[in-house]
Amino acid sequence: VAEVVEPKALPRLREGLKFEAVDFSYGDEPVLRGLEVDLPKGTKLGVVGESGAGKSTLVSLLLRFYDPTEGRITLDGVDIREASIESLRGQMALVSQEIVIFNQSVADNIACGKLDATREEIIAAAKAANAHEFIEGLPEGYDTRLGEQGTRLSGGQQQRVAIARALANDPAIVWGDELTGNLDSTNSAEIMELLTRLNKEQHQTFVIVTHSEEVGALADRIVRMNDGVIVDDGSRGDDY
Repeated sequence: VAEVVEPKALPRLREGLKFEAVDFSYGDEPVLRGLEVDLPKGTKLGVVGESGAGKSTLVSLLLRFYDPTEGRITLDGVDIREASIESLRGQMALVSQEIVIFNQSVADNIACGKLDATREEIIAAAKAANAHEFIEGLPEGYDTRLGEQGTRLSGGQQQRVAIARALANDPAIVWGDELTGNLDSTNSAEIMELLTRLNKEQHQTFVIVTHSEEVGALADRIVRMNDGVIVDDGSRGDDY
């Protein structure tokens, strides 16, 4: 997508983001219809639905890989089409089930989230992601090379490194796109517990996109999608 001629530099999120009557189509194929989501800062939202329900398209639209066919998306009331892409994407981090681990050191892998990160910032991000303890136990600590696709780490450890990478730049909004999809139940529960703690301690906004009702139920608020529309929207305690 193209920026406007004089894009606005978005300050760090203060109030929240909104999807306002958003429609989106791939060519002639409608994916989202009349989407309305109001997400105040600090919310932990679970977006639940089967494959093809339109969940991951929310991420693509907010990051401006695409623009809505109709409607708009705003951060603190500013249409993101009016914002600079750098100031928009710089506030966000994405963690998905397809984890990319480079054949570099642990520190280098985490620093991909902030290329000028100091060692202190790298360690702080690892501690926030509950990764510091196992990293310290590696043969060369933070300087341990992880092998192609992180073969020296378990699936849960790889996910923690990916979360540390996401946190290295102190994002205002963190998207988890099926981030527990490749993990067993124990590791999934630990990752969700971690995100719950981060949400409370650092007041970051988390959006957990998942097909799992169990994972989605760990959020403060649940949006259930089907065939591109929201069919349920409420707090965790609501009776669906």
